[in-house]
Amino acid sequence: MSTAAAGDVVRWSNRVMNLSLFLRQSARRYAHEIGFVWGDRTWTWAELDARVDAMAAALAARGVVRGDRVLVQAKNSNQMFESMFACFRLGAVWVPTNYRQTPDEVAYLGAASGASAIICGREFPDHVRSVREAAPDVRLVISIGRSAFGEDYDTLVAAHDGESVPVCDVERDDPCWFFFTSGTTGRPKAAVLTHGQMAFVVTNHLCDLMPGTTHRDASLVVAPLSHGAGIHQLAQVARGVKTVLLSQDRLDVEDAWRLVETWRVTNMFTVPTIVKMLTEHPAVDAYDRSSLRHVIYAGAPMYREDQKHALAKLGRVLVQYFGLGEVTGNITVLPPDLHEPEDGPDVKVGTCGYERTGMQVQIQDDAGREVSAGETGEICVCGPAVFAGYYDNPDANAKAFRDGWFRTGDLGHVDTQGFLYITGRASDMYISGGSNVYPRETEEKVLTHPAVAEVAVLGVPDRTWGEVGVAVCVLRPGARLNEPELLAWLEPKVARYKLPKRVVFWDELPRSGYGKITKKLIREELDARGDLGVDRTRASA
Repeated sequence: MSTAAAGDVVRWSNRVMNLSLFLRQSARRYAHEIGFVWGDRTWTWAELDARVDAMAAALAARGVVRGDRVLVQAKNSNQMFESMFACFRLGAVWVPTNYRQTPDEVAYLGAASGASAIICGREFPDHVRSVREAAPDVRLVISIGRSAFGEDYDTLVAAHDGESVPVCDVERDDPCWFFFTSGTTGRPKAAVLTHGQMAFVVTNHLCDLMPGTTHRDASLVVAPLSHGAGIHQLAQVARGVKTVLLSQDRLDVEDAWRLVETWRVTNMFTVPTIVKMLTEHPAVDAYDRSSLRHVIYAGAPMYREDQKHALAKLGRVLVQYFGLGEVTGNITVLPPDLHEPEDGPDVKVGTCGYERTGMQVQIQDDAGREVSAGETGEICVCGPAVFAGYYDNPDANAKAFRDGWFRTGDLGHVDTQGFLYITGRASDMYISGGSNVYPRETEEKVLTHPAVAEVAVLGVPDRTWGEVGVAVCVLRPGARLNEPELLAWLEPKVARYKLPKRVVFWDELPRSGYGKITKKLIREELDARGDLGVDRTRASA
């Protein structure tokens, strides 16, 4: 290269490693070690790599080429896991769905992504039918398990056993994964994740979330591989860590703890509601869990009372990260040593941590100006983990980016040390009597009541105040509590304008397909029950 001034430096190449080589590298180093566990079956790294080669060859023989989008509608399985690497190996784009979505919802994803092929579990024939009707470009259907609607996945692997195709050369911005947003504020959008971006994400996960991870570790999967758990497992493959699936489709807490003991599981990726289920079940004390070093949770902040309970059960193994699919989880981290088991004057209660390595967070006002420490604004982020944009959606891209910053749509503030506190989604805030109310603060207070297991506070229309809060609560088993009792207990603990004017009690809160409690689903359920827009509030100042 010439001795040109720094401003004249030319970028000679955008070429990066194809992510499928993570699997190839582990297969070379740890060929005969177990790489994948599902039920009573295990696969070595060499076997996994050979199966991926065979499936890539099968896809290539049927016309799948670089840039093609391959829709995957499947429950967690070794085939679903392998399909990611088979697509990457060809330079094709992996487009996983949440298997709990309806046929019409998956058909929309197929059409929106421009998919030309679909790999689908045999139990989803209606999904294939709907995708074919909505996405006319689909020319190839592969069935996981024998079915009437496509070629059988394992039969194809056997037919192409021993074959391989050249690993596709890729550049940093070549897409590898369409990560569909959960659609909490509208129809899902395809966030384009790229080979170069994801290489940074994997490195960052290993650096910030699971330092010291090696091939001697084991990782338990308790969430769909289609989203955050898939990104987590990609990082495991990069270090030769064995992946352990639950024995069945649904979360069986006792099975999860049995697998932790059997396989000496050292890490898992989950969400706060699943951590709560895992640590409140009697099985948490029935199995040896001393191998656990990193229980990573994301998707939503964990309420402090739930956090303290989990820490009391598991010790300091909790790791929180904050991030959206568009930033592949890479915004902040709160490591184990900052998860304090008890409250105290120096404990940063409610923080989701500090900036991930190589990432920058800024709190901005509506005009895009940075606000001062302690002041609430929109959480914006820049850095190598930020996605390439939404596929074929210029309007969404224009709204999501401003002056090079990705706008998360979440509200929060930072303290003088740079620790981030999430107030909630911008859409969660409501205005009561001219004052902004951020529900999370009130939710944290309600959860300190010994009878309350879960709560969500939403703003609903009110003729007098514009909007008022309604608290939807789930009680602990055997507990008794009514609306006047909870409001009287809560009144001295929050400012008057933040006090919910109504309390309703449900047996459970609705959850998304990813196990998260979302305000959108709760609002829909309130509406279905006739509890939205009904003015039955008491006047209060």
